[in-house]
Amino acid sequence: MLTKEQMKEFEIELLQQKEQVIKNIEEAKEHILIAQKQEPKDEGDLAILVSNADIDNRIMEQLYNELKEIDIALEKIKRGVYGICEMCEEPIGIERLKVKPFAKYCISCREVNEKEEFLAKKSK
Repeated sequence: MLTKEQMKEFEIELLQQKEQVIKNIEEAKEHILIAQKQEPKDEGDLAILVSNADIDNRIMEQLYNELKEIDIALEKIKRGVYGICEMCEEPIGIERLKVKPFAKYCISCREVNEKEEFLAKKSK
């Protein structure tokens, strides 16, 4: 289990990450607005703009997902359940939390979850 001091350190880290993600979202929105105002000169330009718009949308989706995960982790801190694996309910290793403070799963369960997600996507 994490100490109160460790919880506070992770809370500070998560709040800093949240601030950075929000900044990244705002920058991405500005980039998207600029790109949307561009007029393609030919079919090649149009293809590039469409491709870039797809990439921008994927980046935005990833940023919003990360923001959501950070908010969930911050809520877990408030409830006193931060650092507990959502699958096996065992403590998540502190080294894992240092790398990914909004981790939902311990290393073992993360691997199981990723395999299940891969198989689910593959069967579609």
